[in-house]
Amino acid sequence: MTSNLRTTSSALAGERAELLSALADQRELLLITVRGINDAQAIQRTVVSELTLGGIIKHLSRGERVWTQILVEGDGEMPEGMLDLGQYRMTEDDTLAGLLEEYDEAARGTEKAVSELRDLEGTVPLPLTPWSPPEREYWSARRILLHLIRETAQHAGHADIIRETLDGASTTAQR
Repeated sequence: MTSNLRTTSSALAGERAELLSALADQRELLLITVRGINDAQAIQRTVVSELTLGGIIKHLSRGERVWTQILVEGDGEMPEGMLDLGQYRMTEDDTLAGLLEEYDEAARGTEKAVSELRDLEGTVPLPLTPWSPPEREYWSARRILLHLIRETAQHAGHADIIRETLDGASTTAQR
């Protein structure tokens, strides 16, 4: 599979391009952790938590889609599947190749949405969740992108630990 996760549009410039490039860098580090593994390894638990390499890819794919929908729709409604705990688990019906394809599509969707924004200052209401404060919060497009960067970096670190526990490989050694 050819991945576009590292590519950002050359038509973008400035802060928007920098933020998308930082997100692409974090995606690239994540993808190094799944390089050369098969479906059985991607679904295997190697740590005490329920996290697996495939589950992390699935979750980040859903996360990008959800946050892009929040950004584009701007209506404060809960995107479908946002709270679905199944997004954290690779199932027997999933394949790593399929999950990576979905992640690639989600990344392209994020880049398209960001490239079409008028600016990064505009705010959107966040959906009310069980962990939300009582009053509705509003985030700028910039803050949503920063959140996606943080979320991807955090889970890339989780993935690196899982991979190292799985077979001794680490992102640093595979770079």
